[in-house]
Amino acid sequence: MRTPIPRADMLFDALKGAQYFTALDLRSGYHQIRINEADVPKTAFVTPFGQYQFKVLSFGFANAPATFQAVMNKTFSDMLYKGVLVYLDDILVYGRSKSEHNKRLESVLQLLDQHKFFVNASKCDFERTSLKYLGHIISADGIRVDPSKIDVVQKWPAPTSVTGVRQFLGFANYFRRFIQGYATLAVPLNRLTKQDVRWDATTWTPDAQRAFDGIKHSLLHAPCLSFYDPDAGGLEVVADASGVGVGAVLLQNGNPIAFESKKLDDVQQRWHPGEQELYAVVHALAKWRCYLEGLPFKIHSDHHPLQWLKTQPNLSRRQVRWSEYLQRFDYTWHYVKGRKQFSIPDCTGEGPRLIHSASGG
Repeated sequence: MRTPIPRADMLFDALKGAQYFTALDLRSGYHQIRINEADVPKTAFVTPFGQYQFKVLSFGFANAPATFQAVMNKTFSDMLYKGVLVYLDDILVYGRSKSEHNKRLESVLQLLDQHKFFVNASKCDFERTSLKYLGHIISADGIRVDPSKIDVVQKWPAPTSVTGVRQFLGFANYFRRFIQGYATLAVPLNRLTKQDVRWDATTWTPDAQRAFDGIKHSLLHAPCLSFYDPDAGGLEVVADASGVGVGAVLLQNGNPIAFESKKLDDVQQRWHPGEQELYAVVHALAKWRCYLEGLPFKIHSDHHPLQWLKTQPNLSRRQVRWSEYLQRFDYTWHYVKGRKQFSIPDCTGEGPRLIHSASGG
């Protein structure tokens, strides 16, 4: 069975309470994995100078990432998510104190030496209270977007082709959990990625430019996301629908953990506003079920009938399914009249930001 590559957001969930960090980078990581001798002929390739075969793992092999991740998982099996995170050749060691961190780091280095893995010292970062990992800055305060990535986005020129739009969206999508209403914000750009789009002088519309600038602005002012703590309580889901999309933010004791959004398809856009509002909540709870199930939390919605969902006698089939799904959670409804603002901290040093219950998806 192929080993899955871990998701960055799931890795970060393990960092609650960590104060010290070390990032290790393996030197030409793939090339440190030898290929089974019987499989070497399968890697043969022809050049003008003759036929060659790989004796070590190489980029381009379909199963190379999964194979490499499997080796790393096996190497650090006793420490994974208990002081060590591994994403391919990027290794993160963390601890709640300097002594705990250093003890774990020593164990990791011993394992690397035991298995004959070599690190690239110039790309390693030792014993930091804040460092870069997987395109993010991590610290005891939480996670934020790496400023160098923000700089890339700010300098990104307006796309001049469908491929250019896809490249920009691919980059921005990696950080969508930091952007309130990303799915709706990106709608004009996603329209330009359809197969029937033929690029000409009129393709890049004012709406597309506004979406492009809006995503840039949102990343520039992205909040610091806190680490989820199952023991801290204070969980809240703020959800809303805009007619073209649904969105939500997961808060813990007033601090944002993640934003989520989804564009509504043509059928969903014709739903009654009440159903769209309900879907916004259901979608958010399904997305964050691993955080919310089994714990009490609040749901904030600005659609009044949702507050009385459990006692409504006349529900559509969709609402019945959603109502049954919601019964697995321990929540209380809180009706928010209009657009309530929630103040959340901003670890960029610019002071607190405001988010609205009306997310726009």
